Amino acid sequence: MRRTAGRKGSFRLRTALFNSVVPVLMAFAIGAIIIAAIARNPFATYGQMISKSLFDPEGLMRTLHVAAPLILTGLAIAVTFKANVFNMGVEGQAVLGGFFAGIVGAHAGGMAPAFHVAICLVTGIGCGVLFALVPAVLKAFFKVNEMVVTLMLNYAASEVVIFLSEGVFRDKAAGYVATPMIRESAMFTKMGGTDFTAFFFISLAVFVLILFIMRRGRLGYEIDAMGKNLEFAEATGMKVWKKILIIMILSGALSGLAGAGWMQSERFRYTPGFSGSPGLGWDGMLISLLGAHEPIGVVVAALFYSALKVGMSKIELFTEVPKEIVSVIQGSMILFLSVKYITRSRGLRSLLRRGES
Repeated sequence: MRRTAGRKGSFRLRTALFNSVVPVLMAFAIGAIIIAAIARNPFATYGQMISKSLFDPEGLMRTLHVAAPLILTGLAIAVTFKANVFNMGVEGQAVLGGFFAGIVGAHAGGMAPAFHVAICLVTGIGCGVLFALVPAVLKAFFKVNEMVVTLMLNYAASEVVIFLSEGVFRDKAAGYVATPMIRESAMFTKMGGTDFTAFFFISLAVFVLILFIMRRGRLGYEIDAMGKNLEFAEATGMKVWKKILIIMILSGALSGLAGAGWMQSERFRYTPGFSGSPGLGWDGMLISLLGAHEPIGVVVAALFYSALKVGMSKIELFTEVPKEIVSVIQGSMILFLSVKYITRSRGLRSLLRRGES
């Protein structure tokens, strides 16, 4: 029995790895074809990307810095998708968390730096939770499709913060739409003259907490049960409505923390491009898919994806390849991740099983 369970676990791990690695390789292959089509060397381009993001000290610190909010948004997606509850509003929750953390950081003064930083983070978490509660309540009590609600609320959040940043919270001294710069006491201190801050350690601490919950906690077991069969979990006596609320609150808290930390460690004021392109939440979705909705996988995927973004942002300086190639690679990953190669191919399934024997 134990041997059979071990083989099943090993096969599931191999399947998850295969379904995550193959889309990455295929996406990079597409990128290589496009780079070659514009008469540039794809191997030299990818070599520059890797060296500038992982083997250059400043680039490595930048990679870790960019990965911090992506770890959190990836976890925010993972904890809901694992339970078959689809929080597509991580982007809006992160934006709201970052915006109001920035407002508190700019307008609240006279505090010790550690306390000011903490207050801003708590503000971001609170905003993420409150915004996630709307679809959570609708899903838990009225069976409203949370995917539709959370998707639409992203646009509502975007319009609200743009309205506020153009009106009551606009920095009139700025020549563009922006909120005031947060106070220095609300900023994370950059270490060693690089972009790296303590926010990365906060994201790792949250990862350890989520890993413990998913692997050892009762909530992790319940999330797994809901993901396998929501109706059966409810039939066994689990209060599914209560778990939906808890899971969505947890996801909203992670999203709000990601936005607040990004504001305090990178942006320092809200502008329409605060979340980047395509956005912290949408990047988190790709990261969660790459990581198979597992906490360890999410961290590995976040570091990989961060290295990709940092490396591609520098290739224009060292090669003649436009940095927009990263959008092509990213889009290709999403396309290829939509296919579960092992479950759809008996030949590949047999190949992996043969490797175990």
